[in-house]
Amino acid sequence: MKIIENKSFKGERSLFNSRDLFIRKCMFHDGESPLKESKNLKIYDTTFQWKYPLWYCQNVICHNLTWFETARSGVWYTKHIEIYDSKIDAPKQFRRCEDIKLVNVNIKNASETLWKCKGIKAVNVKAKGDYFGFNSEDIEMDGFDLEGNYCFDGAKNIVIRNSRLKSKDSFWNTENVVVMNSEIDGEYIGWNSKNMTFINCKISSLQGFCYIENLKLVNCDLLDSSLIFEYCKDIDAEVKSVVKSIKNPYSGKITVKGVKNLILDDTLIDKSKLEIKIRG
Repeated sequence: MKIIENKSFKGERSLFNSRDLFIRKCMFHDGESPLKESKNLKIYDTTFQWKYPLWYCQNVICHNLTWFETARSGVWYTKHIEIYDSKIDAPKQFRRCEDIKLVNVNIKNASETLWKCKGIKAVNVKAKGDYFGFNSEDIEMDGFDLEGNYCFDGAKNIVIRNSRLKSKDSFWNTENVVVMNSEIDGEYIGWNSKNMTFINCKISSLQGFCYIENLKLVNCDLLDSSLIFEYCKDIDAEVKSVVKSIKNPYSGKITVKGVKNLILDDTLIDKSKLEIKIRG
């Protein structure tokens, strides 16, 4: 593997179509697509300052990298990339990529990040920005901290553990979602989704969990939550807290500590398909 160390690069496609490089302590200044179409790269202690640095690449391992805000759309159409201990200040990172691993990564501007990607594993990732994870699939996240609305719209096969999401309208149009030991603060959670499970979670919402098919809540607190479960089918919910209001769930079983306002409209639902137990 050829070593390139302590170099500065300018201009478009400065290392285009490279193979088997170890890039260390380098800076990529203005100039688009410096490593486009490259394979088998190790990139350490390096800075990207301009657009599209890693497009159509394969087999990339990155340690201690910095993407400036001007390094927009940094990783697109790339397969098999690992990024450790790095900082990304640029939006629209990761588009139509496959097999992504992120460990100890701070994505300061995560707007439109991780779109239409497959095979994402993330540990201790912090992100701030709207529309995170749109239409991506096969996602595993542990220690994820997100501040940004509309996350994971249209995504599939998601497992999230030990995380905190401050996100309005999260998990819309999703399939096969499992969230464990996490906190979610937002509105309109999970609309139009299928097969959602939340275990040991603390959740705040307005009109959360509506229009869902096959929803399971295990040992969850729904704090400051109102108008939940509207037109939701096949619910199996165990809620430890008192909720403000439940509105017109279609079918299933709900066990809850208390409900301040239970709204069941006989003209819209069949009560024979619904069981609600109030403990308090």
